[in-house]
Amino acid sequence: MAVVKAHEVDRRLAEASRLPPVVLVYGPDHGLASERAADLVKRASADGDPFGVVRLDGDSLSSDPGRLSDEARTVALFGGPRIVWVRDAGTRNLLPAVEPLLDDPPTDAFIVIEAGNLKPTSPLRKAVEKHDAALAVPCYADGVRDIDRLLADEAARYELTVTDEAREALHALLGADRASTRSEIAKLCLYAHGDGAVRLDHIVAVVGDSSALSIEEAVDAAFLGDGAAAVRRLKRLDSAGTHPSVTAGSALRLAQMLHRMRAQVDQGMSADTVVDAAQPRIFFRRKPTIKTMLRSWSSGHLVRAQHRLSETVLGTRKTPHLALDLVTDTLLALAQSARRSR
Repeated sequence: MAVVKAHEVDRRLAEASRLPPVVLVYGPDHGLASERAADLVKRASADGDPFGVVRLDGDSLSSDPGRLSDEARTVALFGGPRIVWVRDAGTRNLLPAVEPLLDDPPTDAFIVIEAGNLKPTSPLRKAVEKHDAALAVPCYADGVRDIDRLLADEAARYELTVTDEAREALHALLGADRASTRSEIAKLCLYAHGDGAVRLDHIVAVVGDSSALSIEEAVDAAFLGDGAAAVRRLKRLDSAGTHPSVTAGSALRLAQMLHRMRAQVDQGMSADTVVDAAQPRIFFRRKPTIKTMLRSWSSGHLVRAQHRLSETVLGTRKTPHLALDLVTDTLLALAQSARRSR
């Protein structure tokens, strides 16, 4: 099977001269897929004709499948390999265009196909994965190590260190898309330049998803029994443009997570062990708060909280003009339940 394991991708792609003539780069992380495809094209064309790179799009190939073979078998103007970069392939069925190249691989051409999140049943993905003349490169969301590597590289450019709490916060906020992650890290390091270190207050100030930290504060206050603080933060979020339904959704996810954890505690595990082993990892500054909730809330109370929050989320969609009032009432009810639970 011609498919690269996720942990082997960077090492394998560094050996561009040893890659087969057809490489399919796909996955849910579109930014990472685009970055890897561009890097492959750059490596393959480094010593060749700059005009030998032909860029095609998925729409043109779906309407004219034969064009890919024609371009791949055209001799480069100044010699060297012919490089064809297919962009925006999306989920279109490009198998009719690619299959002739798999059956009769070109000897002096390199084809990079940049696609989206192809399912295992995708005809193109299945054909590439089982063929020796091709390679499938999956691109999944960045993990903790990937984020740390990107952060270390960018911080070094600005002679910055990174505090532990800042690093933990970024693990929770970044990783869904490589392009977005790079952009946010670059913006963060530029903002922190001259301060010596990247700190949590820098992240709160400039990282696009840092609003998640404020949402957590509102939700946590409710689950800890402080209704006034929860409502105060909810209204502040609403004034800043965060729709109340987003806060309600975050509260629902917290209730679901606590319910799963509570089941483990009821089976004999300690709250400390359950929280420390949670996946995805919980931001270390939030761990004591989650442990307090876990010890306070019973399984029955959490089931009722999930039911109430599900109804609230649905209500915010049916009557969006009443969303703030609905979520306010629910957060107050959760705070009351938290106090009773204790």
